Amino acid sequence: MAFLSERERHPELFQKDLNIDRRTCKRVVPMQVLALGMSRTGTASMQMALQILGYNETYHGFALLANFRDAEMWLEALDAKYNPQNGLKPFGRAEWDQLLGHCAAVCDMPCAVFGPELVDAYPEAKVVLVERDIESWYKSFRDSICLPVFNPFVKTMMRLDTKFLGKTIVLLNVILKGRFNTTDLASLDKNARAGYRAHYKEIREATPKDRLLEFKLAQGWEPLCKFLGKPIPDCPFPRVNDQAAAQEKLFILLRMLALDKLKQGLIILSVIGSLYFLVRRFFL
Repeated sequence: MAFLSERERHPELFQKDLNIDRRTCKRVVPMQVLALGMSRTGTASMQMALQILGYNETYHGFALLANFRDAEMWLEALDAKYNPQNGLKPFGRAEWDQLLGHCAAVCDMPCAVFGPELVDAYPEAKVVLVERDIESWYKSFRDSICLPVFNPFVKTMMRLDTKFLGKTIVLLNVILKGRFNTTDLASLDKNARAGYRAHYKEIREATPKDRLLEFKLAQGWEPLCKFLGKPIPDCPFPRVNDQAAAQEKLFILLRMLALDKLKQGLIILSVIGSLYFLVRRFFL
């Protein structure tokens, strides 16, 4: 198997920010599939599988890397959901069409956090629910999402990069507080499993049985394709290591940010040095 470079494994990290204001957008493709399993239940594999089946584009949490401004609308939606006392209007189909109108399918957080809302907004869409052994899920979720969010170094880098990393960490903090009632690892250990079970209970209660597929990735293409009315592709069902991919993405992002800040610092030092030289040359 050929070795893939970082750019080939994670092309979205090396692309220019689209800088699209989703508030100016509308739906351009029908929403057809809502894959609403919790993050770290194989969402990267589901995204790839749905795109192989022709559901382009399938929104995943890493879509934020392509368009940083998506975080602005997600934060608005989360604020309306978890802080109703602020008087914000909950998102309805009009707002979801703005934010997700370019997508035929969705998976992963933050979409999954709004499972009941999306099920209600798109009654024509089918719902796929992937669950995982709760202890293996928790280890992956804790290690790949929560440890970085609560990490002091990441928080420092967040303050240096308010454009993307800052908004993303704020977004994850709001989700962790709203879905799992946690602001640190101690409360996460206490509350995460209950939050996980509540998530799946909400999706099952919100979705009519004829629209719902309870799916395990190990089942492969057949039940998924039958449910969606698609022919079985002539390729293996994708298997992506969500945790490893997420950790590598974070490492690359932090490295790129550190190098960028170092370069900015060198430029500032160079300018200061040049000004000092000029002052000494012409005025002293």
